[in-house]
Amino acid sequence: MMKELEYPFDNSYIMKKSKSIKKALLADGSDRIKKKIAVLGGSTTHDIIRILELFLLNYDIEPVFYESEYGQYWQDAMFPSDELKEFAPDIIFIHTSNRNIIEYPTMDDSEAAVQDKLDNTFRHFETMWHNLHELYHCPIIQNNFEAPFYRLMGNRDGYDIHGRLSFINRLNFMFSEYAGKASGDEGSFFINDINYLSTCYGLDAWSDPLAWHMYKYALCIQAIPTLSFNVANIIKSIYGKNKKGLVLDLDNTLWGGVVGDDGPDGIEIGQETNLGQVYLEFQNYIKAQKELGIVLAVDSKNDEENALAGLNHPDGALKPDDFVFIKANWEPKSENMKAIASELNVLPESLVFVDDNPAERAIVTGQIPKVNAPEIDTPEHYIRILDHSGFFETTSISEDDRKRNEMYMANRKRTELQESFKDYSEYLKSLEMKAVIAPFEKMYIPRIAQLTNKSNQFNLTTKRYTPDDIEKTANDSSNITLYGRLEDKFGDNGIVSLVIGKQDGEELHIDLWLMSCRVLKRDMEFAMMDTLAKKASERGIKTVYGYYYPTAKNKMVKDFYSLQGFDLVKEDEEGNKTYKLDLDGYTNKNNVIDVETVCAE
Repeated sequence: MMKELEYPFDNSYIMKKSKSIKKALLADGSDRIKKKIAVLGGSTTHDIIRILELFLLNYDIEPVFYESEYGQYWQDAMFPSDELKEFAPDIIFIHTSNRNIIEYPTMDDSEAAVQDKLDNTFRHFETMWHNLHELYHCPIIQNNFEAPFYRLMGNRDGYDIHGRLSFINRLNFMFSEYAGKASGDEGSFFINDINYLSTCYGLDAWSDPLAWHMYKYALCIQAIPTLSFNVANIIKSIYGKNKKGLVLDLDNTLWGGVVGDDGPDGIEIGQETNLGQVYLEFQNYIKAQKELGIVLAVDSKNDEENALAGLNHPDGALKPDDFVFIKANWEPKSENMKAIASELNVLPESLVFVDDNPAERAIVTGQIPKVNAPEIDTPEHYIRILDHSGFFETTSISEDDRKRNEMYMANRKRTELQESFKDYSEYLKSLEMKAVIAPFEKMYIPRIAQLTNKSNQFNLTTKRYTPDDIEKTANDSSNITLYGRLEDKFGDNGIVSLVIGKQDGEELHIDLWLMSCRVLKRDMEFAMMDTLAKKASERGIKTVYGYYYPTAKNKMVKDFYSLQGFDLVKEDEEGNKTYKLDLDGYTNKNNVIDVETVCAE
């Protein structure tokens, strides 16, 4: 990750050095996914695109852009050019602002007339969203509206029906309602909240009229990185580039003072002091992250006894049970970070390291270059820095997400049980595993799409899908789709595996096969293969082809198809492999999981 592009960043530096930043990003050798992004603007967008590209490259997304002509967002959406049709965007970003509201209330308007103007303005946008979805079936990101930079009626402007501020607030609420309900036929729809961004930045500065009248920018030039960073966070979340967990220091990070020196009674946490209140607010913020499914772990130079005593402080919000792992020892924190990642079966760069000590942050990022370690300064700013960094931008929240900490806790119990068995197959049988393997279902489409974008290690082709893509795939009768849920006596792991196969006569070509790393070595892949073979045979399929496309992260599955009994038939110089399996005489390989239900297609 490039430090210059991490929050809090220097907007002026990014604007001035964009060319050299881009050059450095493209030269770093990162393996990036390529995405086509159409930017439809109600104002000038060129520099927004230029800076958005930097943030996306930093998130390992290589964008190609289509840019509408100035102010032509409506025309491009409703009457698209051949160029836009051929571009076939993966994502559409509509950059409009309050400058694009055509009709505001006047003091002569009746309440009904104001409502008509409100409804007409909303329909203007809603019609456009529907048309874009019908044409491109891809996620749409839409700006809401920033507040006006003046109030004709002063404070009354916010609640009088004739006030511009009142009108914009009501429009923003309608946009929010639409986004909250958008799913299925409505498609994936996300709000880029410039109302909040402009408030944080400072509305007077954001809405500088000179930028509009000189350059037709709907925000000041210096605010462009702030806007572009926010859009990039939405896009990286859609494509599964979010972080998965927080690894936290203790002393002077979760509480004030050093518990080993001051004792648990001497640390500052709780309502007794102003600094204790600051740390308590931070702990409550972290605990709320856990409720969204963010994994929590401790990495502290401390005796474990002292660390636990601090976490058990009666006035603290976080307790030992809130953390999946507590590494309190005198080992280098970078080694503890690696151990935590390994035990979670995630890549180290999917974790965020939070420590008040700049030397410790430097050591960790020096040893694990892609780990984010935000530069928190004084405790009053901890929440703002973590929150504005966009590490955990949420575009969807599944029940599996919210149970993630619980699932990892259960994995610890499984590991402890495994150590008591000498025979691994007996250990697997002792887990009393049960699976549901079934075709994709509408209710699980958001989770299925999320898995395709988050799973990197156990992923044979690393193809990415939006919810719209998944729905289209599931509705295509030539496809065999399967999801797998796995539970055992310690808990439900949720949906952990996906397969998509395309039938071509008597052949089946596997486009996607992935599995969550939290169920590695549990034989779930054999249960999925058995079900796939059965479904394929029922369709008269004789031969199954599997494909492995190597990336920097999926080397662990390079021999997957060989272990499933496939024969290698082709390999190119880049390591892409094609495998073949004849289904005649296929025998089941799963002996430890009870597949309870295989729903009919």
